[in-house]
Amino acid sequence: MRLSELQTAGRSPDLPLSLELSDAAGSAQLQVLSLLRVLPGQRYVGAGVWRGRTVLAKLMVGSKAARNFERELKGVRLLAEQGLTTPQLLVDGLQEGEGGWLLFEFLEHAQSLGDAWSAVESLPVLADEQQAVLAQALEAIGQMHLKGLWQEDLHLDNLLRHNGKLYVIDGAGICVEEAGKPLSRQKVLENLGVFFAQLPKSLEPFIEELLVHYLLSNGEHALPLEALLKQVEKVRAWRLNDFMNKVGRDCTLFSVQRGAFALRAFAREEEPALLPVLAKADALLDQGHLYKTGGAASVGKVDVAGRALVVKRYNIKGFAHWLKRFWRPSRAWHSWQEGNRLLFLGIATPKPLALLETRFLWLRAKAYLVTEYLSGPDIIERFAPYVESGDAPEAELQALDQLFADLIRERISHGDLKGYNVFWDNGRWALIDLDSMCQHSSQSSFASAYARDRARFMRNWPQATALHRLLDQRLPTVS
Repeated sequence: MRLSELQTAGRSPDLPLSLELSDAAGSAQLQVLSLLRVLPGQRYVGAGVWRGRTVLAKLMVGSKAARNFERELKGVRLLAEQGLTTPQLLVDGLQEGEGGWLLFEFLEHAQSLGDAWSAVESLPVLADEQQAVLAQALEAIGQMHLKGLWQEDLHLDNLLRHNGKLYVIDGAGICVEEAGKPLSRQKVLENLGVFFAQLPKSLEPFIEELLVHYLLSNGEHALPLEALLKQVEKVRAWRLNDFMNKVGRDCTLFSVQRGAFALRAFAREEEPALLPVLAKADALLDQGHLYKTGGAASVGKVDVAGRALVVKRYNIKGFAHWLKRFWRPSRAWHSWQEGNRLLFLGIATPKPLALLETRFLWLRAKAYLVTEYLSGPDIIERFAPYVESGDAPEAELQALDQLFADLIRERISHGDLKGYNVFWDNGRWALIDLDSMCQHSSQSSFASAYARDRARFMRNWPQATALHRLLDQRLPTVS
């Protein structure tokens, strides 16, 4: 296969790939055995074999190939020249009309700090295991900054543990201010803002403590905490906006196809398994365990290849109802967006897996949403033994405190906070039925919506009960 042919190979070219590439010793075959990251028609990253050696291959094709190749090569060389630990570049080349290639040593059994963080993220905030991961990352970032470099696309997956060393990868994201000289304070604040903005907001009170690990490797500047926190907030807002744009378009995370007769969206890794589910959603609902049927929506638990899922069908009740619905985004689409928003913000909800909006010449009709199934009880059932005594488990009360604190922090109102929409799941309270959810742009609009949510939530239990009094004392109000 010619390298240029990758430009039309799409997101999932047939493997293994055999490509003829050149180095100083002449031409040889690169066998690409697996793909780790794909930007269709532009960039393919995978593991393969070159001259009998396992390598990590970065292949650039298309109209931007030369630019992407030069950017990656420049970043890799900057890291090596400044003595930072990075995988060895074995071979590189650029051929006009074909594309560019960089082959690196393959770090067998390397673990990204992103994976290391995922393994400890559920522990109590700033547990020793969490601090160990973040300390490693901040030390590496400090070393880069001390040499005048920064990682533009700074995240934990761009730092790899291997044989006791921490490797910086992704040369395309490496930028330089003045090589060999410490980065300016403003650039340091901006780059650290990118790093901390990707961590759970629950860690924000500990940023000053975590900065000690950075300062141990780069104490060039005093870093004002207030300025850093402002930068973190600015990046967080940008990241959320960027993510919400991705939710509605075809990209690495999501598969989205829009047409005159349907809108389909999938969490990309779920598409092969759930395409058949959308195709026979009505039949699955008829055979499944129905929680709600008729009216504006039908909801049921279905079994697909031994996996429990929830399918929600948003019905059109008649012509008058259709006139109200056909011209605006469906409630399924709204729930798809808001479910992904909650997960991005670290608030528990069943993961949205697939969406189908049926259309006729772009005019919307029935819609379907498929989500994960939560096996835990709702809060009405969970707290039923404690209504009169008020002796609900403290861990579950603290989890409820956290849920409300998260909603207040992000200015999110649910719109229908009855107890049947709050589920206990893996030590957290999760929200379902997101048709009316809203993230407010102003405090005043949020305050009134939150007051309605709180009032609706409290009506789950009689006012005279001990549980009602307890929750009324614990749950905050917003002015």
